[in-house]
Amino acid sequence: MTPDTRPLAVFDLDNTLASTAHRQHFLEGSPRDWDGFFAAAPADPPLAEGVALCRSAAEECEVVYLTGRPERCRRDTLDWLAAQGLPEGPLHMRRPRDFRPARVTKTEILRRLAADREVRMLVDDDALVCDAAEEAGFTVVRARWAAPSEELSDAQEREGRT
Repeated sequence: MTPDTRPLAVFDLDNTLASTAHRQHFLEGSPRDWDGFFAAAPADPPLAEGVALCRSAAEECEVVYLTGRPERCRRDTLDWLAAQGLPEGPLHMRRPRDFRPARVTKTEILRRLAADREVRMLVDDDALVCDAAEEAGFTVVRARWAAPSEELSDAQEREGRT
């Protein structure tokens, strides 16, 4: 089998491909209910705009998924991607006990991916992740098709949880 040399199209999951609106309530209390938030992810409705862009990108690029979801969510996440008919591709998840902001962890992974392949684009809803990726020289598509969540943004930046 020959290695894939197509450029990479990197897609976030939460509020880019999957709507998290139905599980935001888990993040509103104190303490936040992370177990409940992630356990509800398999029921996420797909976001039509993100799904269409992902399928379109797969015509020229290898799709890579880059999420702040913890590694323990891998099976549910892969099952969700398959159920939506999304292209197969590597899935990069947050390592255990890594609570750095998403803008740091995702930019680090993008740089690692770019060492061997062209990263054609990153598609993400988090403005801080998008800003950091652009500052690092990556082309970014800002996923503005889901309602923003203050709780999720705070979790990504301050708690390094998604």
